[in-house]
Amino acid sequence: MLQNPLTHNHFTFNFALKACRSTNSFHKSQEIHAHVTKSGHFSHTHIQNSLIHLYVTGNDIVSAFRVFETIVSPTVVSWTSIVSGFSKCGFYENAIGMFSVMDVDPNANTVVSVLSACCNLKELNFGKSVHCYVIKRLDQENVILDNALLNFYVKVGSLDDARQVFDEMPKRDVVSWSTMVGGFVQRGFCRKAVSVFDEMVKQKEAKPNEATIVNVLAACASLGSLSLCESVHSYVQQRRDIPVEGNVGNAIINAHAKCGNITSAIHVFKTIRFKDTISWSTVINGVAMNGLGRHVLPLFGLMLVHGVPPDDVTFISLLTACSHSGLVDEGLMLFKGMVKIYGGIVNERHCACVVDLYARSGRLKEAEDFVTFVMGMDMEPDGPVWGALVSACRVHGNEVMVRRVRETLVEKGASGGTLCLVSNSYASSSRWDESMEVRNVMSFLGLKKMAGCSWIELDV
Repeated sequence: MLQNPLTHNHFTFNFALKACRSTNSFHKSQEIHAHVTKSGHFSHTHIQNSLIHLYVTGNDIVSAFRVFETIVSPTVVSWTSIVSGFSKCGFYENAIGMFSVMDVDPNANTVVSVLSACCNLKELNFGKSVHCYVIKRLDQENVILDNALLNFYVKVGSLDDARQVFDEMPKRDVVSWSTMVGGFVQRGFCRKAVSVFDEMVKQKEAKPNEATIVNVLAACASLGSLSLCESVHSYVQQRRDIPVEGNVGNAIINAHAKCGNITSAIHVFKTIRFKDTISWSTVINGVAMNGLGRHVLPLFGLMLVHGVPPDDVTFISLLTACSHSGLVDEGLMLFKGMVKIYGGIVNERHCACVVDLYARSGRLKEAEDFVTFVMGMDMEPDGPVWGALVSACRVHGNEVMVRRVRETLVEKGASGGTLCLVSNSYASSSRWDESMEVRNVMSFLGLKKMAGCSWIELDV
């Protein structure tokens, strides 16, 4: 066909480009692009738009923009494609910039694309101006656009605006509800997340999907509410279309374990047919968290027997369990094996666990030597590493080591939480002047300790 120019026109080229896009034949699309140019059809806007869309699909934003620049009068489709392309390829500033200079009215698809860029840049003000445009010029029911606005406000942390958009939506689907639940969970408003989930179930406007369930279970776990956890678990069991597998199964295990019901967590774990790394890591962490540290090593052995590779979270749970159970030698053996076999996953949190292993058994000199060893690697000890060492010094009354650690921390610019531990260590020995001196250093450096919190559920 290409050898006979009379047999093709811009429609045939358009269909050919769509075929290339659907089959990911980007090399062939470049040949067609060349033929389009030679045949004189390149100036047709439909073909130019197809080429932009094709290059965007292949993440070739440079070629897409070159085509866009050749369009004499870009249509809204042209603008939407290039805005979407910049956003999709990670050039968020360019996406917003192109949106700002549009000489045609954006449509809903254009707005969705630019809101995605605003999400990634946390551009609250610009996103709000886009929202104003939507209210003034795109006042029609469009759940996809409304979900994009909702997701934007959630991602930038403006939950009041998100809730207002959510409440004013004429129609809400499962994406709307899941976004709202997930947004509250991510920002720590777990009670509100559970409340939205309850509202969703009662209103029956949309049925919760796996994402909704996983998010609300995370809220239950954060609240430590066993009753809420059991309620959601019961709901999942009633739903035949949501199997207790994969992400849902792992979330149920995690929620039960964090709510103190390790028996149910293990039961759910046993019922999961396809146990992945997350499943094993979650149950190992749950067992360790509930004071059954001596059971984690046999579990880890079973994990390896089943051919499931551990990850960094698995080893953190294992090392923590060994530390809290006094299994110093076993923990050190695990760490050495991890470094030798899985060296790439070793991070500061693992090192903090090793320091804690030494420290809890009173082997402070070895703990300090290990910190020195870590400093000699391409890894800078962080707050947890120093915190474990300082806490041990405080427990065992080793003031000489505290002084050495303090000097190192001030020199390296440690976090407020770690320096606060040093100050408390002095205070516990009634060395108030030194304690105040550390506090003054913190004040001078503008450091503060983040306040901690915990949750318990009361039977009333």
